Amino acid sequence: MKRVVYSMEPIGRTGGRVYLRMLHEATADDVEWRTIPDHKRTYRVRRWRKLRHLAHLAPTVRALNGTSGTLVWDDLSLLLFTPEMRTRTVFLLHHYEPLQHDSAPVEAMLWERLFRVLPECAAVVCVAPYWAAFLRARGVRNIRVIYNAFDTTEVERARGFDRTACRAEFGLPPDVLGVYAGKAVHWKGTEEVSAALSEAPGIRVITSGSNTIGFDGAHYDVDRARYLRLLCACDVGVFLPRMREGWSRCAAEALLLGLPCLIRPVAGLGDLAALTGQPAPDITRLATQVRERAAAGRAETKAAYEALARFDLNYFGNAWGDLLTKVA
Repeated sequence: MKRVVYSMEPIGRTGGRVYLRMLHEATADDVEWRTIPDHKRTYRVRRWRKLRHLAHLAPTVRALNGTSGTLVWDDLSLLLFTPEMRTRTVFLLHHYEPLQHDSAPVEAMLWERLFRVLPECAAVVCVAPYWAAFLRARGVRNIRVIYNAFDTTEVERARGFDRTACRAEFGLPPDVLGVYAGKAVHWKGTEEVSAALSEAPGIRVITSGSNTIGFDGAHYDVDRARYLRLLCACDVGVFLPRMREGWSRCAAEALLLGLPCLIRPVAGLGDLAALTGQPAPDITRLATQVRERAAAGRAETKAAYEALARFDLNYFGNAWGDLLTKVA
């Protein structure tokens, strides 16, 4: 009989939603997932969004109190749980970034309260060592690091794409370096990369996914298959976030597809850069660095790939399966 596990609904395109969807899929043979709607992503007005979300979710959480089973939670609504519910909860922390607060100043107080109750949970999972250390400094001890994982079959197929055809598909001439800068969203550093390279001949900055900053350069909001072709078309990845991220999926996938990168070592991205041996960008000489990275040898890009390829779906399913078994 499958064990029953409750979580928020894994709908959305953020790294956290991708991680949760992958968790559902990787454990589907052993877990019956029951999901709760995530209302905060449906509100058009951002201000006070999380407070409206908590108020909307309160009756649903009260109903969960009468159920059995494990809870995997990655949301401030853990604060609505009873102490008994928290003893059967695995809390998943991707990152904590006040820049993203939509309900300041109340939201910061809610997060501090959440950090204080996390020791009541059965376990806490972080996606990078930086965040495990962040929580240990706040008194949380029952922590595991389970990294983002990747479908290596999909990655191997993408690594075999015809690069010339991919470049033609996205209008990249042979004499232009394609610089992939991730998503064009707030605090990811896209504007900084674009400004630093705007006068550099033969370099084109490319972004993908959501475009919340109104980036007017080469931006592609495409499906998964074309996104992988876009990465294959590029030459270098540059990631300059101002925000403290978990473990950037965009940067990791760029490395898996063979792009040498420049990574600002902020929070979880620092762990990713150290693991894969990627240098930090220097904004004053970024164009020179991009050209140097484009000339990186195959041995270097292969080493970065091998460092990440071990985090495959087997690794992910086993790590989470073992944890959920222990908690149950």
